[in-house]
Amino acid sequence: MKIAIAQLDMGFEEKEKAMALCASGMQEAKKKGADFIVFPEMTLTGFTMQPEVYGENRTDSRTIAFFREEAEKNGIAVCFGLPVHEAGVSTNHCIIIDETGRVLADYAKIHPFSFGAEAKHYVGGDSLSFCEIKGVPVSPLICYDLRFPEPFQVLSEKSRVITVIASWPTPRREHWMTLLKARAIENQCFIVGVNRGGEGGGLSYNGDSMIVSPLGEVLVHLDGGSGMAIAEIDLSEAESYRSSFPVKADRKPLLYHALWEQQQK
Repeated sequence: MKIAIAQLDMGFEEKEKAMALCASGMQEAKKKGADFIVFPEMTLTGFTMQPEVYGENRTDSRTIAFFREEAEKNGIAVCFGLPVHEAGVSTNHCIIIDETGRVLADYAKIHPFSFGAEAKHYVGGDSLSFCEIKGVPVSPLICYDLRFPEPFQVLSEKSRVITVIASWPTPRREHWMTLLKARAIENQCFIVGVNRGGEGGGLSYNGDSMIVSPLGEVLVHLDGGSGMAIAEIDLSEAESYRSSFPVKADRKPLLYHALWEQQQK
């Protein structure tokens, strides 16, 4: 499967501008033969803290309708971010749509960024999501989730590709790059990290989007502002590595949970 990472400088709370960039990006990905394209967190708005203004209801979402149309038009699956505002509650979502316009996965970010303002405006989700693209099992996570290894371990039992869409500021870029590699190595799966570039909401973003192999090898890396890179991944690489070096067979999740409970007493 060929995966395109689309690093955008989408501005901030400028949906029309971002739509034009995404439409162009999907056309470029199609020309380059990509099967699946991944965009940054809150793709059309940037990291907005006004979900009551820029969030959408999924039943009549303009953003979902836009990406459905572009996916069908270009014949490629797409992963994008969307602030959702429904019944007075806001959540931060990552959605995957296949090449026919069908929604395959809809994940609400479990860990709103409490160090910043996100946790004041968004409620955390409480479930994970799984889907298949071209026979490859894929799961989505979002930005701050990268700092929490537990969901990755759960997802990687089924999924061999985990996408992490982000709005990760430049001052912590070394954390972003290091954690993407660590999650790939410890879970023996492909990690697709797509961050935004440029400026937005008073923050600077360097991007550093990358695809990392199960061995921790950086297959592609985007530095700076907007850009696109494509890597072809082979599912058998993850399977063969897990067979030859069976780390997961030695994990003891029930014991870990029991030990954690002991520490709470």
